Order: sequence, then structure tokens, then C-alpha cells
Amino acid sequence: MTISGSRPEVPGLVDRYGRVATDLRVSLTDRCNLRCTYCMPAEGLPWLPKSEVLTDDEVVRLVGVAVRLLGVTEVRFTGGEPLIRPGLLGIVAAVAALTPRPVLSLTTNGIGLDRLAGPLRAAGLDRVNVSLDSLDPDRFTALTRRPRLRAVLDGLAGAVAAGLAPVKINAVLMRGVNDGEAPALLRFALEHGYELRFIEQMPLDAQHSWDRSTMVTAEEVLAALRAEFTLLPDPAERGGAPAETWLVEGWTTPDGRPARVGVIASVTRPFCGDCDRTRLTADGQVRNCLFALEESDLRTALRGGADDEELARRWRVAMWGKRAGHGIDDPSFLQPVRPMSAIGG
Repeated sequence: MTISGSRPEVPGLVDRYGRVATDLRVSLTDRCNLRCTYCMPAEGLPWLPKSEVLTDDEVVRLVGVAVRLLGVTEVRFTGGEPLIRPGLLGIVAAVAALTPRPVLSLTTNGIGLDRLAGPLRAAGLDRVNVSLDSLDPDRFTALTRRPRLRAVLDGLAGAVAAGLAPVKINAVLMRGVNDGEAPALLRFALEHGYELRFIEQMPLDAQHSWDRSTMVTAEEVLAALRAEFTLLPDPAERGGAPAETWLVEGWTTPDGRPARVGVIASVTRPFCGDCDRTRLTADGQVRNCLFALEESDLRTALRGGADDEELARRWRVAMWGKRAGHGIDDPSFLQPVRPMSAIGG
């Protein structure tokens, strides 16, 4: 349904299609300590100048505007790699102290999480998503260009020990690289009590080399899993969650709940009609869609003296212009200039 006329006078982040954004993804840095082949070149990327990156206080202020004035109830910290942000613990603690308190999560590659999981939990973090695309050390090194698989596995274990539950794993499969690992990744997750999510590779790489014909689809992932596991329909309401989930027959979580596996089929089964997300980049730009070609600058207004009400107004305007869908299947689709590492997941 399209809302005709001008934007209604409501406080939340509503768009022309009746969607309301309540989930904020906050990128804390565009830098990363891995060089995943589907994300960036081996030499890395030109990083944002420090002067352009939001300070810790600026991040907390903008998140506070979103929570207090715009109806945001969930905040996820992303990167780049958010664990390398020096002020991370202070940011998490300050956001956890907001009223109303949002649910706080973080997406990470897991390197250093064994050391930081406890302090993050103490600061107020509720849970984590950890990226893990291979359990084979040599393949992991080839994919990430860093021999750090053990550090990621230690990070996962540290997250469990700290109580950051449920601990979720994000995996991207690539044809001819790690596409044979779907069952092994699921068995690993089930045996350790993690929740696994397979994500279709999206056109968000810095090299702009994404090719749909080489992408491993949701249907292919599910077929590989069903060869070794029985997957049952999940009766739980999906809502605005990006993952479509299934129950894995015969498996339960450590606390006795049915074990689940999910697939985020952003390309072949887009869920744009139920999207409830808004994004803030590390340099203070609002993105109303992961694939948006335009951004709305909050940093300049914030540093120019705008009050919270004005920042909220600008954010509402940015979200009102959100498109109906990302349009990957449209012949006119253009990949965003910014890669995933600079947008935030």
C-alpha cells in the first residue's frame, strides 16, 4: 500500500509504503582487520579520515535521538569491524542507559571477542552475530586473507561464556569456494548451541565484481541441508526479521528450545515489504536502504548546532523517501558506490 499525499504527522520513521523503521544499524567504523574476498580487495580500501567519523559522543547523541524521538527499539552496532572501535565499550554503556532502553546487539568477525565479550555484556550488550564462512583453516585463510580461524572460534566460545545469547553465526557461501560446507556449518552450530544464518551474497563488494550466476541461492543452501537434516516449518512469526527460519528436527538449544536455522535470501526472496531498518554510517549519514543510492547528512547538521528535534526531523524526511524495494532484479539496478564495509550490515 502506498500512502498518498505528504508525510503524516507521526513521530516515527514511516515511509510512503506504510513501513515503520524501529531497527537501527549503526556503523562504528569502516575499517576491518580481515580482507574477505567478497567484500574488499587484498590491499584494503581508502579509509574515512578521522575528522569525518562521528565521535563517541556524536554516535550516542544520534542513537539517543532515534530511541527517544523516533521510536527505535533495537540498535545493532556494525562496521567494518566494530570491535576495533576504541570507544566501543563506552558507546554500548551509554546507549544501554537510554530511556526507553533499546535491545542492543553487535555484528562482528569475532576476532578479539574472547577478550571483549565479558566487558561488552557488563556494558549492556544483549547478543552478538559472528561471521564465519568456513570451518576449514586453509579455506578460511583463503577467504579472509588472514589465518585467524582459531581466533573466531575462541570469540564464539567467549560470547557464550559471557551470556551473549543467542549467539548467531552468519555464513556466506560462494560457488566453487565453500558451497560444500553448508551441512558441516549447521552441524557445528547445532553441536555448540549457536544459531546459524546463511546469507545470499549481495552486490555490495568494493570491487563491483558480484555476479548473480555465481551466487549460491537460498534454494541451493536448503537442498544441501535437507540432504542431511530434516527441516520443519517454523511456526514463529517472522515479522520484519530478514531471516526465514526452519526448525531442525531432533535438535534443541542448550536451554531446551527447538534448534533453528535461517536463510537470508536478500536477492532471490527479497523481504523489502516488511523491512523495518534504518542505517547510520560511521560518518553520520542516514541510509534508508542497504542498497540506497542517496544518503542524508546528519553529521553536518549536528556539528552545525542543530538541536535534537531538527535532527529527528531530517531523519524522518530521509526515511519518507525510501523506495519500495532494492530493485536487484530490475535491469536499471545500480550497485551502491559504498561497499558493505563502509555502509554497515
